[in-house]
Amino acid sequence: MASQEEVFKKLVAHCKEYGFVFPSSEIYDGLAAVYDYGQNGVLLKNNIKQYWWDSMVKLHENIVGIDAAIFMHPTTWKASGHVDAFNDPLIDNRDSKKRYRADVLIEDQIAKYEDKINKEVEKAARRFGEKFDADLFRKTNPRVLEHQQKHDALHQRYSDAMNAGDLKELRQIIIDENIVCPISGTTNWTDVRQFNLMFSTDMGSTADGAMKIYLRPETAQGIFVNFLNVQKTGRMKIPFGIAQMGKAFRNEIVARQFIFRMREFEQMEMQFFVRPGEEMQWFDFWRQTRLKWHKALGLGDEKYRFHDHEKLAHYANAATDIEFEMPFGFKEVEGIHSRTNFDLSQHAKYSGKKIEYFDPELNQSYTPYVIETSIGVDRMFLSVLSAAYQEEQLEGGDRRVVLRLPAVLAPVKACVMPLVRKDGLPEKAQEVMNLLKYDFNCSYDEKDSIGKRYRRQDAIGTPFCITIDHETLNDQSVTIRYRDTMQQERIAISELHSLIQRATAMSTLFRKIME
Repeated sequence: MASQEEVFKKLVAHCKEYGFVFPSSEIYDGLAAVYDYGQNGVLLKNNIKQYWWDSMVKLHENIVGIDAAIFMHPTTWKASGHVDAFNDPLIDNRDSKKRYRADVLIEDQIAKYEDKINKEVEKAARRFGEKFDADLFRKTNPRVLEHQQKHDALHQRYSDAMNAGDLKELRQIIIDENIVCPISGTTNWTDVRQFNLMFSTDMGSTADGAMKIYLRPETAQGIFVNFLNVQKTGRMKIPFGIAQMGKAFRNEIVARQFIFRMREFEQMEMQFFVRPGEEMQWFDFWRQTRLKWHKALGLGDEKYRFHDHEKLAHYANAATDIEFEMPFGFKEVEGIHSRTNFDLSQHAKYSGKKIEYFDPELNQSYTPYVIETSIGVDRMFLSVLSAAYQEEQLEGGDRRVVLRLPAVLAPVKACVMPLVRKDGLPEKAQEVMNLLKYDFNCSYDEKDSIGKRYRRQDAIGTPFCITIDHETLNDQSVTIRYRDTMQQERIAISELHSLIQRATAMSTLFRKIME
């Protein structure tokens, strides 16, 4: 059985081979940690974005959307804290000359203790069979308890160092844990230093006096600076939310794991403004609502978990991540944060403008508190692909690679195929295409054998293949083949539209979320 690392390598190769993701500027040997979305990737990405946007803006009467500019006045980032505090702790290995994030090295070490515990449990489960009590084993087995003790001690030490911003202690943890450089295998580490992640550029010509501005590292601030514009023009009443999708940029030194951590990425963020004192009930509401949104896709409930933050940002009073089980472990896909009134207060302070909401029910003005939901489009894309990618051994020794994508997100909903390129079948197939293409993204394929065509569609996750044969000309029916089961059935052309509509309608998922 292939290791998770091998599966991930195959997934990355599959993304390139089938037009999902390409290395950026590849003809010039690429640009590190920057990727382009291909013809199938952009469709899947757009479907993910539509699923998020509609679930926010269509399902909630009190949430509206905006599209703020990437360039913002530089004082924005002074107010938000990014100029002074948007840093990563970096450490270099003197032998390999490679640079790493100190926090990531330590978190990987913590994960290794978790892996050791899980392996002990798995071994015991195989040995004892159905009678095995995993919880009891975790509480009583000496080896598990030893690993757990090391895990907890390291976790506490790391948490204390991060909360205190103690860079010397972070380096000492790396030394004490004997964490080696993956390239050189040595512990010859430099001191830990802070590195600001914002890209900067100049706006205006030198003659006019250029202004130093930044590419935004997040989309949230565009929402905060437009709070009054949206509230007043939309006559919005608290509680209400503002949603935005868009590009953000971070000069990640340790960009890795394909599209999981990139320098140019896309976010989907919603800031929900509430009365002070009511923020925790809304935090809980959005925590559960966002998890429902993910689970509604049917990728496997066991693949999700919450990770509550022990180290809170200075402006937050609660924070949690929704983590998804990637091929390289559970990783953050979405964050839900209670940001208090920090952002609006900061922008009021730095701009000199009053940013408050007059609450007619309380007959008073106040600075609203904010609950943020923030999800990375690219990470969501990777989680969907990771869950969907499967290699199957079929009867007769044949095998197939299939993307079991949720039908609502699949780039192509149906592929129309004439059995042969003659006898009027291509013309009939084109009629079927014309019947469907106004409502669904469909493809047309008449090259190679039907079997090869099926495999191509399996590899990009197309839920339905529709074959037009000689019988079609007589009885106006076609053979429809289902991706997941490979079952085929004969149905009337007139039934195709409603069958595909039922399977690919996002409204089905929206009802699950709102239950």
